[in-house]
Amino acid sequence: MKILKRTYYFLIYTNLLIAGAAIAQCALTYLFFNAAFDYPIIIVEGAATLLLYNFSMLLSKPRDPQKSVYKRTRWIFRNEWLLWLNSAIGCFVLIYAIFQIHLFSLFVLTGIGVMSVAYSVPIIPYKGKWVGFRQLPGMKIFHIALVWTLSSVCLPVFEMYLDGLTVDLHLFQTLFLLKFIFLLICTLPFDIRDIQQDSYYHLKTIPNMIGADRAILLCYALIIVHSAIVLLSNIQLNVQMGVLTTNLLIAVILKQVVFRNANRYHYAFLLDFALIAQFLIVYLFL
Repeated sequence: MKILKRTYYFLIYTNLLIAGAAIAQCALTYLFFNAAFDYPIIIVEGAATLLLYNFSMLLSKPRDPQKSVYKRTRWIFRNEWLLWLNSAIGCFVLIYAIFQIHLFSLFVLTGIGVMSVAYSVPIIPYKGKWVGFRQLPGMKIFHIALVWTLSSVCLPVFEMYLDGLTVDLHLFQTLFLLKFIFLLICTLPFDIRDIQQDSYYHLKTIPNMIGADRAILLCYALIIVHSAIVLLSNIQLNVQMGVLTTNLLIAVILKQVVFRNANRYHYAFLLDFALIAQFLIVYLFL
């Protein structure tokens, strides 16, 4: 049990969990289209996500990390060499992989990267000052969901198109919508958990604006909407069953673990595992 717990925290603190989630969500797109995995694109997705999240960590480094109230912050900067090491490895892997994809896909990736950086970097004028997307009222989770949808759906589909594969436009639109809603489901619990912290930093997130209880109900409503769209779509039956099974699993985790233990900071990271679980469950159903 101790080994599992340490592994769980290690994957969270090193951002390897979120990189794995990005890889899984990108690979899931190929299952939806019944296409062969494009490993360079999948590797690009994982490496780029790792680097962006590591960059975000370094950008938000407090003046004295060891005085932080957050165990995660203290651990990361106590082992900062590890952050730099996996960033260096991620950088080399990314450079190798981008030479295996189309040039136009690289342009798309660059645009998505700029959008990702805009989450924290102040490049948007708002009320007389420059802010990042996370500072705009209610925009935080929508920005995250959009960036992830662009990278895990649009990028691989665009690469498929450049490879000469026929892309079902209706399926693409359906997957885009489903992925966006699913990412809102997996992101909103983090904002519910961080409601007091975000208030302290004057961030107007959805839970801050409508309250934690309504935000929790919104999570369940989004799961219902997502499931309804899956049932009404023309997606392969096996894929439908896999996605619906994942939705049921997430609903149980939210009710029995995440929302029941709101004060347990790291329980929300189970939703990152859900991003991986969705791919694995769909894959097993095929």
